Amino acid sequence: MRSLVHVAGLCVLLAGNLSADRPNILFLFSDDHALKSISAYGGPLAKIAPTPHIDRLAKEGAIFENSFCANSICGPSRACIQTGKHSHKNGFLRNGLKGGFDSSQWTISKALQKSGYATAVVGKWHLQSDPVGFDYWEILPGQGAYYNPDFIQMDGTTKRFPGYATDVTTDKAIAWLDKRDKDKPFFLMCQHKAPHRTFAPALRHLDAFSGVKIPEPDSLFDDYENRSKTLPQNQMEIDRHMDWAYDLKVRRDERMGVELKPDRYGTPEYRRMTPAQKKEWDAHFGPLNRSFIEEFKAGKMGDRDVVRWKYQRYMKNYLATVKAVDESVGRMLEYLEENDLVDNTIVIYSSDQGFYLGEHGWYDKRWMFEESFKMPFLIRWPGKVAPGSRPKELIQNIDYAPTFMEMAGLEAPAEVQGESIVPVLEGRASKWRESVYYAYYEKGEHNVPQHFGVRTMTHKLFYLPGTDEWQMFDLEKDPGEMTSVHDHPEYAEIRRSLTAEYERLRARYDAPPYDAH
Repeated sequence: MRSLVHVAGLCVLLAGNLSADRPNILFLFSDDHALKSISAYGGPLAKIAPTPHIDRLAKEGAIFENSFCANSICGPSRACIQTGKHSHKNGFLRNGLKGGFDSSQWTISKALQKSGYATAVVGKWHLQSDPVGFDYWEILPGQGAYYNPDFIQMDGTTKRFPGYATDVTTDKAIAWLDKRDKDKPFFLMCQHKAPHRTFAPALRHLDAFSGVKIPEPDSLFDDYENRSKTLPQNQMEIDRHMDWAYDLKVRRDERMGVELKPDRYGTPEYRRMTPAQKKEWDAHFGPLNRSFIEEFKAGKMGDRDVVRWKYQRYMKNYLATVKAVDESVGRMLEYLEENDLVDNTIVIYSSDQGFYLGEHGWYDKRWMFEESFKMPFLIRWPGKVAPGSRPKELIQNIDYAPTFMEMAGLEAPAEVQGESIVPVLEGRASKWRESVYYAYYEKGEHNVPQHFGVRTMTHKLFYLPGTDEWQMFDLEKDPGEMTSVHDHPEYAEIRRSLTAEYERLRARYDAPPYDAH
């Protein structure tokens, strides 16, 4: 009996030592963060709106140039990350899905927790369920609020915390790191609401872009020709669909009798503010709003002038909201340094999808067009990832879970559809996937139709079953995706190849019929 007890104790001791040797995984996550608003990705905003702390991960690790989501919408993207499976397999196809996320299925958090990791998630969860597989969690209800946010506690109660959501989320993540079981490696998901709509900056950043003119994208006034007939019907235009109070911060009481539409939602962040916060907010937006209204009333602004004004207001608020996220990343990196955790901690920065920053005249996401299909992915892994590397391999958010498993020395179950990118990170991937599959299942939100597609390194094909339309783009010749070449005779062979690849992926991932969901 003694020998059996001794052996059992030895096994526990060895398991503990194994856990201690495994890397920590710090997953820093935001919502709707467009690649071109991360300066490490380059582009016209890089000098105007630098993100120095996120950029550190690119300099000290890798930045992926072809990182994609499987379904460009908040909750489904998170479900793909947790399960390593496409939406039709993990069951969470769209936001607001009745019954919420099926937490009985395999998830990366449950697997890491079971293997000896200390696990926590703080911030935006958005899966209409309580988190599972976490020793600690504290999450925003739904989308959450930017100012003085509420957090759902593990006991089911909800508490309000003063301050700005990005800062409060970071405070809570650091507090958990301080009190965690330090005999275990940790897996921490620090997940921000920002820069999601309503694009409400921290008070300290309200003036960050005062006097700066943000460059306009070439397609700001897109006419939607040469592509799907559904595009003009989308309800995500800066021109026709941005709400004056909710998105643009021009309250009804500031409009001096001028009727501006749409005006449906009011100003949720303003209603939550303390008198001192409102005073600072009004000191910034008040004079700017009065100036605009006076020019508008005087007839000095044509339709395109108003769109350009909206674009500047939107972009300055969005980029200012990003600044707090970047500062949060800096705080987390500083914590690792101060606590001697750098060498054995993998740090990842990503977002649930990209976002339109005026391209095609849009805000929001959903479409398989590049701006929302692409998602950032930057990773620092000391001793494993070459500093300054820029992998071009096609990766997807279904790859995160199997990647974390391999990092932890574990094997992902057969049901996982993604692939570990560890071989790519270590420079030993002799062969990698040549295409990625996309599926969007929402029913009518922003009037974006369901669509399904495939992307290779050079081309993209997707199908809209509701209108029986195919779209195909030559990403080398037409990176802005302004003309579908699906019916162009000179693309016949490429079309046949892409169609075959599309059908192959649908079969491989066991995709359901178009009318099944």
